[in-house]
Amino acid sequence: MFISGSPKAAGALPASPAPPPVPLVPAPRRAPREPGAAFRTNRNAWLLAAALFLAYAVLSVSRHRRMETLSWDLGIFEQAVRAYAWLQPPVVDLKGPGALVLGDHFSPVIALIAPVYRVFPTPVTLLVVQAALFALSAVPVTRAAARFLGPARGLALGAAYGLSWGIQRAVEFDFHEICFAVPLLAFALEALLARRWWCALGWGLPLLLVKEDLGVTLAALALVVAWRARRVDRWAARAALAAAVVGVVAAALVFTVVIPAFATDGYAYWDKLDGAGPGPLDGLGTKLSTLAWVLVPTTGLLALRSPLLLVAAPTLGWRFLSGDEHYWSTDWHYSAVLMPVVALALVDALDTSRRSPRPWLRAYCLQLPAGLLAAGLALSATTLPLSRLGEAVTYERPARVGAVERLLARIPDGASVESDIGPITRLTSRCRVFWIGDTGGVLPDYLAYDNASGWAGEDPIGYARQLHPEARFTLVGTARGLVVLRRV
Repeated sequence: MFISGSPKAAGALPASPAPPPVPLVPAPRRAPREPGAAFRTNRNAWLLAAALFLAYAVLSVSRHRRMETLSWDLGIFEQAVRAYAWLQPPVVDLKGPGALVLGDHFSPVIALIAPVYRVFPTPVTLLVVQAALFALSAVPVTRAAARFLGPARGLALGAAYGLSWGIQRAVEFDFHEICFAVPLLAFALEALLARRWWCALGWGLPLLLVKEDLGVTLAALALVVAWRARRVDRWAARAALAAAVVGVVAAALVFTVVIPAFATDGYAYWDKLDGAGPGPLDGLGTKLSTLAWVLVPTTGLLALRSPLLLVAAPTLGWRFLSGDEHYWSTDWHYSAVLMPVVALALVDALDTSRRSPRPWLRAYCLQLPAGLLAAGLALSATTLPLSRLGEAVTYERPARVGAVERLLARIPDGASVESDIGPITRLTSRCRVFWIGDTGGVLPDYLAYDNASGWAGEDPIGYARQLHPEARFTLVGTARGLVVLRRV
């Protein structure tokens, strides 16, 4: 029936009311939290760290037990820690008689090992402490990953980080002060991702006491904090900018004032960074290969989507600009400080990329943690140092080691010894040890060197006469290539 004045035409169906608008709810910034999830995440992170510590310690100590370590760096750091333990200046005679370690690298943080070393005065103490610090760094990585990606993917990423090649290479290569920087960076970046700006800066500031170049790394970390905090906490952003300035200024002062004050010839490593020798483009293939190793098996290139990767720039910068080709490759311990940076940059990138409108990117993010863990396990079982844990020979003590140690035991405690690579760490806990050919005029009580390859010739007395024409030495004994002589 047509009603006059009605806007509806005859036969028209009544219009249904329009549905209310659906609010656009952004994807959550982190995985949903279930009751008890925080406890389980912490438990899993610490259990993973315990397993990694056991693996790292067994690998490192077994190499020392078998005399497979180069022992040069381990001997240097043991001399410094031993001096700290007995409240003496950190003299490192391996760098020259009376040389102070603070004139070589500025790493006062290693004094923290002194109380433990006082109780257990052996180079094994340094190796175990290093294993513990590296394993500890897996805790913040695992927690941050679980916070954003859920417990399963978080644990997978934490385990992949613990198996990363940069950490394994550092565990394999004696002891170095950067073992303190790795957990500091990991905790700082975890706090940054949780938007705990002040905590992130607090974890970053001690980097100034680890090594001279890490002041610039602190500056990069602080700049990322300032950028992330600029809209939500202006005071924290300003403090971060101040911390960046402190980092740069502190690094400049350490390089130009502090280290030269403890050294006799200034900073010994300028010649590796002053542009002499190879240029920045030399060794480009090696540098690109290292960069690929940093980004591909550890992050699947996805870390490139995170500004946290800026924190890795200072370390990569000085390494690739250096004229020393030893810094360019994946060998040694130089990449360890990069591993927590790329791992947590990956967590940041996964958090944003999993909400991408691109289906392929969302699928990639879902599968990447498991893929990285699989890659880490495969490499650890085949080519990386942890593969040694599956070999029976790792747990055997060669007969040569016993013979060498019995011969070295004939050197009395407190004696001064001029030594090459092989015997160093069998002596530094109880003797004053110099590098062979670099005693600075000091006449050692003993000479001890590994002549298995015949590099010193077939006449030990004659070789000792070459080193010290004014002294007379007598042969104490030989054992599987090791030669020990005593000054008479």
